[in-house]
Amino acid sequence: MIPQLPALHAAMLTRVMASVQADLRLEALLGTGSMVTGEFDEESDLDLVLLVRPDAFAGTMADRRTFAGGLGGLLACFSGEHVGEPRLLICLYGPPLLHVDFKFVSTDDLSGFVERPLLLWAREPETMQCRLDALQIKPARRDGQWFEDRAWVWMHYSATKIRRGEYFEALAALDFFREAVLGPMLRRHAGERPRGLRRIETSPGAAERLLSTVSTCDSASLVAAWHASIALYLDLRAADPPPYPTAHMPAALRDFLDGTA
Repeated sequence: MIPQLPALHAAMLTRVMASVQADLRLEALLGTGSMVTGEFDEESDLDLVLLVRPDAFAGTMADRRTFAGGLGGLLACFSGEHVGEPRLLICLYGPPLLHVDFKFVSTDDLSGFVERPLLLWAREPETMQCRLDALQIKPARRDGQWFEDRAWVWMHYSATKIRRGEYFEALAALDFFREAVLGPMLRRHAGERPRGLRRIETSPGAAERLLSTVSTCDSASLVAAWHASIALYLDLRAADPPPYPTAHMPAALRDFLDGTA
C-alpha cells in the first residue's frame, strides 16, 4: 500500500515506480524510514529499497547512477561506504530539492532490516508480502553495558582535545557523544526507540536535559559541557546500571581534565 506523501515526494515515488517496473532486473520496491514509522513530513527523505534479481545484482549495482539519473533532476549522488552500506546510493534531486536514498538489495539477501519495510510494488506482490511478513526483524538494541564500554573512552578523547586546545575537534567529539550515547539513553529512559537525536525535541524533557551539554567554542564552555555530559550519562546510567562498570570512572577522567592527574 502506498502511503499518503507530500506532493514532491509523491511525484518522485511515481517516477521511481515507473522506472522500477520497466527494469526487468528489479523485482520489488520497498519503503523504509519515515514511511514505516508514520512520521513522514515535507522535510523527510525518501528511503527506498530496490529488490534485485540475484543474477542481475552486479550489473544493477554498476548501473545505479544511471538509474538515479534517469529519473530526471539528479544534482548529486554518492554511495554509502561512509555508513558501512555500499549498496546505498544517496541522491539529491531538484529544484525543488529532495533527498532520496536508494538501497539495492538482492532478493536472496533479505536480512538486516531493523523495521519491517512497506511493500510499494512487486512483480509477484502476494509472494513478496509473504516473504516480508516472515522476516526476522532485528531492531538495534543497546543495553547499559554497551554504553558503559564506550562512554569513558569517548569522553577521554574529548578531554584530550580540550586539553590540547583543539576546540573544534572537542565540539565534534561532544556532539558525537550526545548523538551516540546521551540521545539513545534518553530515548530508552522514556520507553522510546533509541534513534539518537532524531526528533529528540518531541521526547518530554529530553531537550532541556541536553542543553547543558551543548558548548560554544571556548575552553570554559567546553569544560562545562563536558562535565554536564558526564553528569547526564551517570544519571541515565543509574536507571539501567551496567553489570561491569568501568573501574576508576568518572573520578580518573575528571582528574585528567581538571589537571589533577
